[in-house]
Amino acid sequence: MNWNDCIERTNTHSVKWSFPKGDVIPMCIADMDFQVSSAIVEAMNKKARHGIYGYTTFSDRYFESIMSWWKRRFHMDIEKEWISFSPGIIPGINVLLSVLTEPGDGVIIQDPVYYPFYSTIENHGCSVVKNTLLYKDGVYSIDFDDLEEKASRSRTKILILCSPHNPVGRVWTDEELLKIGDIAKRHDLWIISDEMHGDLVYEGFEHIPLFKVDESLLKRSIVCAAPSKTFNIAGLQTSILLIPNEEVRERYQDKLTGFGLMRPNVFGIEGTIAAYEEGEPWLNELLMVLEENKQYVHNYLEQHLPELRAIQPQATHLIWIDCSDLDMQGEELCRFFLEKARVKFDEGFKFGASGQSFVRMNIACPKERVDLALRRMHEAILEHRVKSRISK
Repeated sequence: MNWNDCIERTNTHSVKWSFPKGDVIPMCIADMDFQVSSAIVEAMNKKARHGIYGYTTFSDRYFESIMSWWKRRFHMDIEKEWISFSPGIIPGINVLLSVLTEPGDGVIIQDPVYYPFYSTIENHGCSVVKNTLLYKDGVYSIDFDDLEEKASRSRTKILILCSPHNPVGRVWTDEELLKIGDIAKRHDLWIISDEMHGDLVYEGFEHIPLFKVDESLLKRSIVCAAPSKTFNIAGLQTSILLIPNEEVRERYQDKLTGFGLMRPNVFGIEGTIAAYEEGEPWLNELLMVLEENKQYVHNYLEQHLPELRAIQPQATHLIWIDCSDLDMQGEELCRFFLEKARVKFDEGFKFGASGQSFVRMNIACPKERVDLALRRMHEAILEHRVKSRISK
């Protein structure tokens, strides 16, 4: 696998590469500019050569590949019956909210957080209840006193937990997860745990699935997972919801059928099996590449761009960058990077009000592209420094 190959993605219907016009580097949208594992490519080619792409269902091998992955990576036994399908995590959470809430109910999120959570909650007439993360000295933590108070409200029904957290990159410890679970049990709160990035964890840290930390949470929580972020196959539209509660699982599956979303993509099934059965060596290489890119960004900013602070992620292929010292926020900040540096980031303010002075950078690309983006940022900020001195 050549991790330095800058593969051309323009004119391939890529969302990430369709927006930027002209000489702009997209460091946004959480997919990767790396080719997938050769095992997945071969599985796709084999199915394509078969030549029949009819309605598709789930095989025993599909379920076994998922259960085996969880056993190897997280040392946890999950039951086949828990596994439910969704074409994506956000569609799955939408269906869950239609099952678990009524209009006017409150749903807690821990902002700054993955921005589709906001519209997902509002889609069902529910209220977004913010348990804003604490930010001090470049480290994010959970405000448990605030979480307790908001969970105690009579109309608060659900916490959507982002674990590992997107965009700040925190891997929650077992102690933090136990505290969350205790609050949920005290206040009869459901937890939807989005563990999409659970496989993309850096050395020295361990992702702990919510179910593993406290088995008593099995009946009041759902874990959302997928091979899509791990193996760069989001376009195959196959995600996994683990729902141990039988009643909720049946209601979820009834809703899924009612929405016509019960059948998987023919290539999604093949891609999932190939990823979980044969993709581990590719993933282990990927994590080393991401570690190098992460450290390179940190060192570059520290050496050349003291105005920017990379929040060191413990997981994900994303870096949350604090730009407070640039004295720009929101649209102005992102316009500066887009127009002056010709680099497109995900706008921090979309993740919540506490993200106004931040941008999210995707480092899942060849180091050459990371370096070019950083050098462009450096040139733009050098010019900004000069203009700032003149204006003073």
